[in-house]
Parts: sequence; structure tokens; C-alpha cells
Amino acid sequence: MSAIADQVALAAGEQQPGRFRILMRTRPEIVLAPALLVVILASWEYGVRWLAVPSYILPPPSSILIALWRGLNEGLFSRGGYWLHAGVTLWEVLIGFFIGSGVGLLLGTIISQFRILEATLRVYIVAIQSLPKIALAPIIVLWFGFGLTSKVVIICLLTFFPLLVTSMAGFKAVDVERLELMRSLGANSWQIFWKVRLPSALPYIFAGLDMAAVFAVVGAVVGEFVGAQRGLGTLILSMNSQMDTAGTFSVFIILALVGVVLHKGLRLVERRLLFWSGDGVRMIGS
Repeated sequence: MSAIADQVALAAGEQQPGRFRILMRTRPEIVLAPALLVVILASWEYGVRWLAVPSYILPPPSSILIALWRGLNEGLFSRGGYWLHAGVTLWEVLIGFFIGSGVGLLLGTIISQFRILEATLRVYIVAIQSLPKIALAPIIVLWFGFGLTSKVVIICLLTFFPLLVTSMAGFKAVDVERLELMRSLGANSWQIFWKVRLPSALPYIFAGLDMAAVFAVVGAVVGEFVGAQRGLGTLILSMNSQMDTAGTFSVFIILALVGVVLHKGLRLVERRLLFWSGDGVRMIGS
């Protein structure tokens, strides 16, 4: 009997899919994303060496990783290391992101609740949104100086409009039948806003936050390009002047990591708040 039981268990185990197959079926990106990165880095490494491309034009990934390690190995407050400059840039990004996106969300919510206000301001919103915000960076630095304020203002300009536009679109995309149902139940305007309008607009708001997070990093670097004493943008300029291309690429890695961390943090908050929505709704913010 024990032999028969062992054969049955073995046959059942063979029929069960392996962990790798289950992972590829449920979360294939966990396997495919690192595999793609390995392929890109290996092709880059051997392609640069095979074509004998000068390192000051395109350094191999090994040289970039060495430069990254050298910069991270410096002291926390060393002006030649990465920690001090990364901290300054991250602080600028967080302040500008929260202020700019908060003001954009507030104004977008207010404007979307009043049709005459939206009709009056729409042309001005489109006109101001069409302006190249990056081109205003030198003027902003001239107005507010080379300190933190100018960088925060630039980031606020870049993060303001994604939240303004997406929040207005989200509040307008409410299902009319749900509104009529709430009114038939005797709900007032405030109850309709909290129970129907805001939950329906949250996927759009998080989509705007996702875009604003990327723009915040770009705005911080651009502001530091124009005028700053510390920050990853100044580090890039310094390395470019020294033809240190590997060091420049290593700073790019840090900036990319900052953007990824912000994105993942927003996705975590989104899953907490939008637990009731399906993956199809959350794809708006992907």
C-alpha cells in the first residue's frame, strides 16, 4: 500500500506546475525584467569593447558601476561624493512635488465642480500649459536666486498641470447613473462628492501623480543646471566638464532610482486606497 501511495503522490507532483511556471503565469515581469536588464548590459559591455568605442563617448557598464561605487563610497557630507548631492536633489523633488501636485489637485477639484468656472478658465489653462516650463528656468533662477526656492518653483510648475488636468478629467468622468442614484436617495452635494465623485476620480489623480513624480526629478535637475551649488545636476555638469562620462552615467542611475522609488511608493499608496478597483482601473496610472 505504501508503494502505491508513493506512486500516486509522485504522479500528482509531476502534474502540479512548478514554481517557475506559476511565477511566469502570475508575475512574469519578476523574471523578464531582470533578464532583459542582463541582456542589455551584456550587449552593451561586449558591444562597446568589440567596437572599440572610446570610454569618453560611451563607457561600458563595468566602468559606470565602478564610478558609482567610488561616488557612494565617499563620506555623507563630501562634496565629491554622491550622498550630499543626492540628498539635496531628493529634498528639492519632495518639496516641489508635494506643493505643486497639492495645489494642482486643489484647483482642479474646485474648477471641476463649477461648470462656469471651468469654461472661463479653460483657455487660460491651455495657454499656460503650452508654455515651455523648462525655458522659464533661467528667469525663475533670476527671480528667486540660486537657492532652494528657485528649484522648488520650477518643480511646482512642472508638477502642477498634470494634477490639474487629470483631476478635472477624473471628476468629469463620473458615471451619471451613480449620480442620479445618489440624488434619488436624498444625498446632498457633499455626500455625493465624497461617496461618488472623489472615488471615481482617484485613478485619474494617481495617474497625474505618477507623471508629476517624473517631472519633479526632471525639474530639479534642470534647475540645478541653470544655477546651483549642490545637487545631482551640478554634479553632472562638473563631470561633463571633466569628460567623466562614466561618472555622468552613474549619476543617471541614481536619478533613475529616485524616479523608480517615487513611482513604487505611489503605486503602494494607490493599492491601499483603491483596493476596491480592479487591475483595469489601476492601469490608468501604470
